[in-house]
Amino acid sequence: MAIALVSKDSASFSDFLQILRQRKSLIALILALVVITALAVTAFLPRWYLATTKVRVEKPEGEVKLFQAQSSNSYDPYFLQDQFKIMQSEKVLYPVIQRLGLNARLATDLGATSALPSAITYRYLVDKMLRIESQRSSSLIEINVFAQEPQLASDIANEIARTYSEDRIALATSDQREGLAHLRQELVLQEQVVSRQRDAVEKLRKDLNISGVDLNARYSDIEIETLRQMQNTLIALSVDAIGRKTRWERFKSIPTADRGSLVNSELIPDQNILNLLQAYLVADQKVTQLKARLGEAHPDLVSAVENRAKIKEQLDGQLRGYESALEIAYKEADARVAELKAQLAQAKVDQILSARDRMRPFEESAQKLEDETRLLTTLKLTLRQREIDFQVPKKTIEILNTAEPARFPSKPNWVLNLTFAFLFGSVFSVGVAVMLEYFDTSFRNVADVESRLRAPVLGVIPFTRDPLGQKGDDPAEMEPYRVLQTNLNLALKPGHPHALVLFSAGPGEGKSTTLHRLARLMAGSGEKVILIDSDLRRPTQHRIAERPRDPGLSDLLLGQKTLEAVIQPSISPGLDFIPSGGAPNFTLGLVYSRRLKDLIESLRGRYDKIIFDSPPIIGVSDASVLASAVDGAVLLIQHRRNPQSMVLRAQQILEGLKTPLLGVVLTQVPGNAGGDYGYYTSNYDYYSARENAAETRKSSADVRSGPRGSEGDRLVLGESDGPR
Repeated sequence: MAIALVSKDSASFSDFLQILRQRKSLIALILALVVITALAVTAFLPRWYLATTKVRVEKPEGEVKLFQAQSSNSYDPYFLQDQFKIMQSEKVLYPVIQRLGLNARLATDLGATSALPSAITYRYLVDKMLRIESQRSSSLIEINVFAQEPQLASDIANEIARTYSEDRIALATSDQREGLAHLRQELVLQEQVVSRQRDAVEKLRKDLNISGVDLNARYSDIEIETLRQMQNTLIALSVDAIGRKTRWERFKSIPTADRGSLVNSELIPDQNILNLLQAYLVADQKVTQLKARLGEAHPDLVSAVENRAKIKEQLDGQLRGYESALEIAYKEADARVAELKAQLAQAKVDQILSARDRMRPFEESAQKLEDETRLLTTLKLTLRQREIDFQVPKKTIEILNTAEPARFPSKPNWVLNLTFAFLFGSVFSVGVAVMLEYFDTSFRNVADVESRLRAPVLGVIPFTRDPLGQKGDDPAEMEPYRVLQTNLNLALKPGHPHALVLFSAGPGEGKSTTLHRLARLMAGSGEKVILIDSDLRRPTQHRIAERPRDPGLSDLLLGQKTLEAVIQPSISPGLDFIPSGGAPNFTLGLVYSRRLKDLIESLRGRYDKIIFDSPPIIGVSDASVLASAVDGAVLLIQHRRNPQSMVLRAQQILEGLKTPLLGVVLTQVPGNAGGDYGYYTSNYDYYSARENAAETRKSSADVRSGPRGSEGDRLVLGESDGPR
């Protein structure tokens, strides 16, 4: 609503500002209630303490090689997202829960009388206490833990960092551990082979009685040298076949669902598979984003899911192809070893047929022992190198700090809550003010009153905290009544006494106080005025005048008192008063209409103005009887009190009684009412300031020339300045 007002033009914006000025008390009240409510809620919210641990996590580039320069790691947002999920996974948090005994320590927070199940503790830890964050383009991860105890928050943050670090290191070294275990197993088997071959050589030595032969001697025979070369080649091929077999068996033993996590490790260095994994991660992230905004049947979400499925199918196919490639490579290497063994065996057969048939079995056995010993030495060297590589520190994760217990709670945030409450309260209070203005059906301005009621506005009485003028007749406050008196006299035929009634549509609109001050002003200007309190149900004029209530009008109409007995003369210079009377439960019915008219006729010869204070015309029959007996009526409307329909209904009742409506008086108009109200109130202030200066000069002249004039003379002078 406020936006609609502001967006029209500058005049609408001014109206909007005017609404804010008019409703500033309501806006301030609502804003104060919202802020106080926010303060109370914040004061009663539980205190949460924050503990933060920072870790640096780098993406592994493969196996750490000894004496090899390490390449720098690049920022990978998908890798960090995976680490966020790992830190919040059961694999990391369940050990933390068990080590810190969180099942029992968090039971109090959840209102449980016994230790919680680990599943509930895990969900509470992830949903309420743990926040994993990372700065953009940085490998630093912040582990933020909120708890109602500072020490508990720091303990959980530090334990999560330690557990995650152990998990990362275990993952980084798991492949190396398995490789080392396999190498140790092969080394034991090879030692057994060497031991058996040494026993075979010693047996041949004894059988052939060649104990003096040097086993390390080198023969120049070309065939022996050829056999030796073939044997060396067979050893190299055997080592390669063992490595390929180990790699294939390791990959084959991994479940299909877990193979995707090995793409970044040394096991799968294929660039095509790496690209497919990156594409799958992007597609999965897109599906996650679309699910948060779109429904399951949305075309974009369906297309994204299908695209992810296609990429996943391609990735699985590539992984299956990679497994087949490992198997084929192993079988090819094994076939080469078998073929070379066959060739070597054939060569040995041919050699046995040579002239050195007697020595050849021993030489072959000795050569085999040498080959097996060389293979054993190679395995030992390889195992030692792998052990040294394994001992090289893994720098893929580093804990940068230790979380300390917080001294002050981080939640609730007083500044944030109060700022939000102030902003919300401001918007809400302004919205309420605009909505009240929009649904307000009362008259907005003087032009609206005259156009709807088709009656002139005789006066606009501003709001004042002293409606009775008990602190003295301030010229600024009297000026609106002078204007009302002047306009009322202009609306009446001059030179004739008039009986008038001032009525309103509903109660409590300031009718009695306005009428009392108007009557005093009329009497002070030289007219003979009588004020009659005809509001017999809830009379107030006797309290305003500080006079007794009875005898009065009800006693007169009942014939219990005479006219002279009920008139209270000179309650103010020139002003007489007839109170309501003390007859209980008396109302102005039609039976008293004739007596009321007789009373008015008897008073016409004695007074210039006969003014009746009337009860509300809607819902009370007295006002209709009274209005039918007078010469004219004045309708009083309090600013922003009753809806237009109620005022129009009061006018219709008056029209049905054939009583002339002389005009309308608007009362209790605030100084910031705006519109054409402001013309009246600003002019009152302007001219009253000039009048104050004139009064000051007059007082100075009176001091010099002596006292002259009276209150009535002063009011008469004021009356001469009335119609401006």
